Amino acid sequence: MKRALLILFVGLGSLVASAQSQTLLVLGDSLSAGYQMPIEQSWPALLNQQWQDEGGEHRLINASVSGETTQGAVARLPALLATHQPDWLLIELGGNDGLRGFAPAITRQNLAKMIALAQERKTKVVLTQIQLPRNYGARYLRQFEQIFPDLANTNQLPLLPFFMDDIVLRPELMMNDGIHPTPAAQPLIRDKVARFMAPLLGH
Repeated sequence: MKRALLILFVGLGSLVASAQSQTLLVLGDSLSAGYQMPIEQSWPALLNQQWQDEGGEHRLINASVSGETTQGAVARLPALLATHQPDWLLIELGGNDGLRGFAPAITRQNLAKMIALAQERKTKVVLTQIQLPRNYGARYLRQFEQIFPDLANTNQLPLLPFFMDDIVLRPELMMNDGIHPTPAAQPLIRDKVARFMAPLLGH
């Protein structure tokens, strides 16, 4: 009887641990893809390694691609969701749309589609605020950057503040193009995302 109870408790403990373990899929562009650096130096790889060092309760899958637009990501997302079945989807996209001058309405439509695709599969979504270089027109900047809080409010999503906002002010953390973070910036981004995700993951 005692042996049976012990097996039962061990089994229940495994179920609880399994229920708490969560998978985060990151769908982003070059800011999350480890642009011009070994992929293991990118902030998603660093965050996944941190989680594994802490006991492997959670795992991160990085599906980011340098140069990705929201249109490209919409096409890729269904297969990613079916393959990985993530608990969470972090969308860090829109920057390339803006840099190419895409109409904000198109970016909004594509992001809304991604949110809907994830929610259809019961995947929770985190949206990342994206900001563009200040040399774009004020009207375009306003329309573009308002997309993210609007979608977060409409869909009741957590909105991760733009994780480059203070890094871009530190030249030693930026590549010569003035757009991409260096390897030295990756741990800082990891820490920002980790702090934001911790309460969402139940920490």
